Amino acid sequence: MKEMSPPSKKVHFVSLGCPKNLVDTEIMLGSLMRDGYQVVSEADQADTVVVNTCGFIEASKQESIDKILEMAALKKGGKVEKVVVAGCLTQRYKDELVDGLPEADLFVGSGQFQNIAKILRDSRAGSKEKRFFHLPTYLQEDSTPRVNSQPRHRAYLKISEGCKKRCAFCAIPLIRGNLQSRQLSGILSEAKLLVAGGARELIVISHDFTDFGWDLRKQNATAKESPDELLRVLADESGADWIRVLYLYPDGVSQDTLDLISSRRNLVKYFDMPLQHINNEVLKNMNRRMTREKIESTINDIRDRIPEATFRTQFIVGYPGETEAQFEELLKFVEAMEFDRVGCFQYSQEESTKAGTLPGQLDEATKRRRHDTLMELQRGISRKKHQAFIGRTVDVLVEGYSEETELLLVGRNAFQAPDIDGVTYINDGQANVGDMVKVKITESMDYDLIGRIV
Repeated sequence: MKEMSPPSKKVHFVSLGCPKNLVDTEIMLGSLMRDGYQVVSEADQADTVVVNTCGFIEASKQESIDKILEMAALKKGGKVEKVVVAGCLTQRYKDELVDGLPEADLFVGSGQFQNIAKILRDSRAGSKEKRFFHLPTYLQEDSTPRVNSQPRHRAYLKISEGCKKRCAFCAIPLIRGNLQSRQLSGILSEAKLLVAGGARELIVISHDFTDFGWDLRKQNATAKESPDELLRVLADESGADWIRVLYLYPDGVSQDTLDLISSRRNLVKYFDMPLQHINNEVLKNMNRRMTREKIESTINDIRDRIPEATFRTQFIVGYPGETEAQFEELLKFVEAMEFDRVGCFQYSQEESTKAGTLPGQLDEATKRRRHDTLMELQRGISRKKHQAFIGRTVDVLVEGYSEETELLLVGRNAFQAPDIDGVTYINDGQANVGDMVKVKITESMDYDLIGRIV
C-alpha cells in the first residue's frame, strides 16, 4: 500500500506596519518553523499565507485590507489553502473583520499570535474556530522562538508592549493595551543571541523607551528595570557595535541618560523623539503633557552634552482646531531647530480616540497642503545638513548592492536608521554585506550620501 505524503507546510508572511509588528511576525516565523513549516518568499508558492496587519491610521488600515484581499484571491488558483489575518487591525476590529472578510480563514489577535502553530494544527485537524483573541497583548518571554527576518547584521529588539501614555490622537493603547515591560535579563539574553547570530546593530524598539520598566518598578520598588540600566547592560554586555534607540519622549530624557549615551561608544548618538507639535495649545489638546519650553530645554540639553547628536522627529499637521498661526509657529520652529530628519503625518481621525470627537476637524486639502509645505521646508534643511558631510570620513555598515545597479554598494552610517532614513552609497571600493568600513563622503543629495572606502 502506497504511503500518503505528509501535507504541505509552506507559509508566506506579509508584515505591514511598524518594526514592533515585524517582531511579532518574527515570533510567528519562529513558532511555525519549529513546527516544521518551510517559509517561502512568494505567496503563490505557499499553502498558508499570514498577513500581519497594521491598524494605526486610515491609510494603513486600507493597505492591510487590500493586501488581505490580494492574498485571498490566490485561493482561487488552488494553491493557497488558508489566509490568516493577524496584527493590530485584527485586534482593533475583530468583530467587523471576521464578519466582513469571509475571504480569510483565521483571525488571530495580538494576545494569541504566539500560538499560531497550534492554531494552524487544529485548523488542519478540522477545527471550525476562526476567531482567536485574548487580552492583554502577548509579552515576549525568554523561551519565545523568534527568527530574525532582517539582514543578519542587524536586528530589532522589542523591550515592552503597550503604552502608559494616552495621547488624544492615538489608538495604540486601545489595540495593544497598557505598558508591559520585559525583564532586563530576558532582553539581555536575546540581545546576546542576536549578536551571536551575526547582528552588529541592535535597534531597541517600544512605544516609549523612556517609560521602560515603569510598570515593574510600580509593582516592586526594588526592580532594576529602567531606561538607563537597560542602556548600560546592552552597551557593556551585549557585544553589539551599534545600539540604536527609537522613540524617546522629551519628558523622559534625563541628564543621567545623556551622560550614559555620551560615555558609551556603541550607543549611537541618534535621538528619535516624536514631538508631534510645538504650539502649547495644540500639545495640550493632544494630551501630550509637555510644553514648548520643556521640548526646547531637552533639545538644548542634548545638543550641549552631545554636539554630534542626530535628531529625528515626527509632527502631525491638520490636528483638529490647528489654526494657520499655530501651523506657522510649527514651521518657524522646524526652520530654527534644523532637525536632521523629520517625518510628517496628516492627522487621521480615528474612532474611539478623544481627538476623533473634537470640533474643528480640518479638510483633507488643508492637511495635505500643510504636510507638503513642512516637508518642502525640511528638504532644504536636509540638503544643507548633508552638504556638511562632504569631506568627512564616517563608519558605514554595508547593507549590500544598490537596487538600481550592482556598481554601487549601499550602506548606512550611524546617523541613518534602516527603512526610515536615507542611505550612504559607496561608488569606490569593495566590501561584504555586514562589514563596517570607513567611507569618505564625496557627494550629497537631499536624503542620501555618496562616498568611497578609505
